[in-house]
Amino acid sequence: MINSFIPEPGVAGRFIETSRDENGVLSDIRFHDTEHFNFAYDIVDELGKKCPDKTAMLHISKDGKERRISFRDMARYSNQTANYLSYLGIKRGDRVLLVLKRHYQFWFVILALHKIGAVAVPASFLLTRKDFEYRFKAARIRAVIASGEGEITDEIDKAAKSYDYLKAKIIVNGTKTGWDPYNRSVKFFSREFIRPEDAPGGDDPMLMFFTSGTTSYPKMASHSYKYPLGHYITARYWHGIDQDGLHFTISDTGWGKALWGKLYGQWLCEATVFTYDYSDFYAKEILGMIEKYKIKTFCAPPTVYRFLVHVDLSHYDLSSLTNVTTAGEALNPEIFRRFYKATGLTIMEGFGQTETTLLIAALQGTTPRPGSMGKPSPQYDVHILKPDGTECAVDEVGEICVNTSGSIPCGLFLGYYMETEKTQAVWHDGFYHTGDTAYMDRDGYLWYVGRVDDIIKSAGYRVGPFEIENEIMRLPYVLECAATSIPDSLRGQAIKASIVLTEGIEATEQLKKEIMKYLRNTLASYKRPKTIEFVKELPKTSSGKVRRVEIKQKDWEKDK
Repeated sequence: MINSFIPEPGVAGRFIETSRDENGVLSDIRFHDTEHFNFAYDIVDELGKKCPDKTAMLHISKDGKERRISFRDMARYSNQTANYLSYLGIKRGDRVLLVLKRHYQFWFVILALHKIGAVAVPASFLLTRKDFEYRFKAARIRAVIASGEGEITDEIDKAAKSYDYLKAKIIVNGTKTGWDPYNRSVKFFSREFIRPEDAPGGDDPMLMFFTSGTTSYPKMASHSYKYPLGHYITARYWHGIDQDGLHFTISDTGWGKALWGKLYGQWLCEATVFTYDYSDFYAKEILGMIEKYKIKTFCAPPTVYRFLVHVDLSHYDLSSLTNVTTAGEALNPEIFRRFYKATGLTIMEGFGQTETTLLIAALQGTTPRPGSMGKPSPQYDVHILKPDGTECAVDEVGEICVNTSGSIPCGLFLGYYMETEKTQAVWHDGFYHTGDTAYMDRDGYLWYVGRVDDIIKSAGYRVGPFEIENEIMRLPYVLECAATSIPDSLRGQAIKASIVLTEGIEATEQLKKEIMKYLRNTLASYKRPKTIEFVKELPKTSSGKVRRVEIKQKDWEKDK
C-alpha cells in the first residue's frame, strides 16, 4: 500500500510533496506553486529568516582558512552582489559566464543572478582562449565573472579581442587593468534587494550548462527556475542528506555536478555544504578533510573512487560517513567492491545528464547491485527503447529515454540554446532521448552499456565498452581503462583497450600477454580486445568523463 502525499519538511514543503511505499522507499513526487518559483528568493532568503545563524556552507580555502557562511550571510551578500551587478548594467536575460573555481563568491554571484533574472553560465577554469571564444559567441555572453588566479583572465582577454558584445568583466580575488574588482567594489552596495513584483521564476531561463562534449563540441543546455526543485530527490533521497550533517561533493563550479551537490538540493533540505577550494586533487588530502571535519555524506565521480581505493584507507577515520554516492559515468563493480571491503560503505550509484537532474539511482531504502545504476527516479518516466521507438524486452539493450508526452518533468532542460534542430534531434515523438544505452533486468534495475556512439560493432555483434572495462578494472594494477573500436579488415571493427597502470607498475609486453590471457577466461571471444595500449592518462572532459570518442578518432584517422 502506498502512503498518501505529504509535504516535505521545512521551507521545501510549500513546493514539494512525496509519497512512499510500504517499505518507506520514495514512490512518487509532485510539485506545487512552481509558476513563480525562484530558489534565491523562496529558499535562500526564507532560510535567512527561518534559521539565520545556521551554517549554509563551511568553506576551506586552499591555504586552510575556514569560513562559516550562514543562511543570513547568503541572503545578504547575494543581495549586495545583485545591487553591484545591476549597477554594472547586468540585467534580466543577460548571459553571464562564471569561471570561479570553488571560491565562496560563486554562491553569492549565482544567487544574485537568479534574483536579477540574468542567466548564469558556469564554465571550467581549465578553458583556453579558443574555448572562451566559442562560448562567448555561442551563448552571446554579455558579462564574465572570473577568478584572478592563474591564467584564466589572460585567456579570457585573448578571447575578448574578437568579441565586442561584453558589457562587463569582473575579477574575483585579484585586480587587473580592464577588469572591475569584485572584492573591493561589492562592499559599497546595499545588502537589501527587494523582490520585484515581476521577478523571474517558473519557466523563465535561469541557467545554461555547456554539455561535457564527449562526442561533439559542447551544446548549451538551458534550464528554467524549476531546475533546483528537480534536485530535491538528488539530495534527500540519494545523497541521504542529514539536516544537521555536512555534505561534501567533489566538483568544480564550472560543471553541473556542483549544482547537483553544492547548492540546490542540499539547501532545499536545509543542510550545510562543505567546500574545499583546492587547485590540485590529492586523494590523501580529501580523506584528511573527511576525517577532520566529520563529513557525513559524500559524493564524487567514479574517477575519484578509483584513486581512493589505491590509498590505504585504514589510516583514516571515516566513521562519520553514513552515505556515499557517485555519478558522472558508470562505476566499475570492482571499485564498488574494493571500497566496500575497505570501509564497509556501499557506494550508491546515480545517473543523470547536463540536460536532466537525477534520472536513475540507488535511492535511500533500496538495495544497490554492484554495476547497476539503480532504478528510475519517481520524478521521471524512464523507458528503454529500441531504435524504432518500441519498448525493449527484459535484458535487451536500448536507449534510455524519458516520456514527456503527458507532462514535462521538473528538472528536464528547456532545450539547447539557439539550437532548434539539435533539440529536436533528441526530443521528439513524446520522448527525450538521452543518447545513453542500458538494459533493464526483471527486477527493474538498469545496467549501463555505453553512449550510442561508443557501441562497438564487431563481427556482427554490438558490444558496449563498459562490460569490457569492468573486467579489466578487476586487475589490481589497473588504475583506469577505456575500450574503443579500431579498424579491422576482417571484422570491420575490432576492440582496443587503453590502460592506465597504477604507479610503480612497468608497462611491458609480458604484462600485455598476461592481461590477454586473463581476458580469454573472463570475456566471450567477440568481446575480447584485439589490441592493448598502455597510456599515461586517458583523454577526459573538464568534468572528468573519459572521451572514448577522442581515442577512437585518432585510431581511425591513422587507418585512412
